[in-house]
Amino acid sequence: MSALRRTAAAMALAIATAALPAAVPTPAAASAALPTAAIALGDSFISGEGAGAYQPVVDSGGAAQGFPGWTAPNSNAFFCHRSANASLHRAALPGIQDRFNLACSGGQPHDIAAAPSARAGGRQVAAQLDQLRAVARTHDIDLVLIGLGSNNSSFTFGGVAEKCANRFIADAWTGWWEFWAYLNGPVEQKPCTDADLATAAQLSAATAETTAAVRQILTTLREVDADGQHRVVLQDYTNPLPLELDPTYHSEDGRDDTRDKFRALGAERYAAGCPIHRASLAPGHRFSQGLGTIVRSTRDTLAAEFPGADLVYLNVQRAFDGARLCEKPTSPTGTLATPIRLMDNPPNGTFVTSLSGKDKIAIQRIANTCVTYFQTCQESWHPNAAGHQALGQCLAGAAVTTARSVACVRGSDGAVTVS
Repeated sequence: MSALRRTAAAMALAIATAALPAAVPTPAAASAALPTAAIALGDSFISGEGAGAYQPVVDSGGAAQGFPGWTAPNSNAFFCHRSANASLHRAALPGIQDRFNLACSGGQPHDIAAAPSARAGGRQVAAQLDQLRAVARTHDIDLVLIGLGSNNSSFTFGGVAEKCANRFIADAWTGWWEFWAYLNGPVEQKPCTDADLATAAQLSAATAETTAAVRQILTTLREVDADGQHRVVLQDYTNPLPLELDPTYHSEDGRDDTRDKFRALGAERYAAGCPIHRASLAPGHRFSQGLGTIVRSTRDTLAAEFPGADLVYLNVQRAFDGARLCEKPTSPTGTLATPIRLMDNPPNGTFVTSLSGKDKIAIQRIANTCVTYFQTCQESWHPNAAGHQALGQCLAGAAVTTARSVACVRGSDGAVTVS
């Protein structure tokens, strides 16, 4: 080809290229222009509740909310408790440049597409989908961690924990004939049963809510992700308590939790972080398994609806084996979960670590402080910083697996494996 013909051909190619719509870059070009990101969506087990180092949270008005004080409204955005120690930040994620924790403690399926403030007890933050869209404008989303199911319109994790712990405390400090005065009315003094935690109908309704919310996430990701390539990890929940308490916590002062009034035992279990009847433990684990079924069913349903989606179910129900509260006589030292801790009224940031010697009037006042100022006790029975470190290892494994369903298990030597 002559130089003239080569020049003509080059000019023709330049004209043809210039004629292409400049506003529609190829996926590869768009992806290359944006840094990669990992996103966390969902509730407290994802936000980092219990792990401390909580960061300011931008509220629905666009203002960054730092710690507002213990008596501030619980709806304050800061109480989403987005932790720098959350599993998203602790996981080894090669290729990920930036991480965005958009989860919120107390988050429900409702909060994915709608502002939480639109429901009772919701926090003053934007809908998580709106926050996701904002990240997608500046980043190529490669990994999404979702934790949904433990809070919904039928039940919440906090409500379940409060119910079973308060029953134990009431039983320990008052006789069956005494009225247990409590802000929400009388408190029963018997162990929790399966039906007290969640009925089959409630679990079914929660599954439908969770599936609908995750469907909205997948649809939005398909619309906003720069290159359309992203893995979605759906994590379930681990129980902070064992199936059986260490024998150290079975009885105290000659009394166990099957008889009336056992204050010394009540104080001992509270100090160790596990104020609960032994008979409530098995129903609690079945409840945790039910939450796992919600997450697994959600993943399976949506995998059929979105055949091209990269969806992984991450089972973490055994991620705390051997390191749960009251599983060993040294609890709460060395555990992966936060003990139940309350404050006295007025709340000032000092947790009550011992109930020994306190009478039932003091116990009533302390328990009611948690109700009035839920932020003072919302860390209770969540993964602590070490627990989120372990969950970060679980996430790291789920991020690279070729399987569609994996289990994260802590061995007797403390090693965490994903398979």
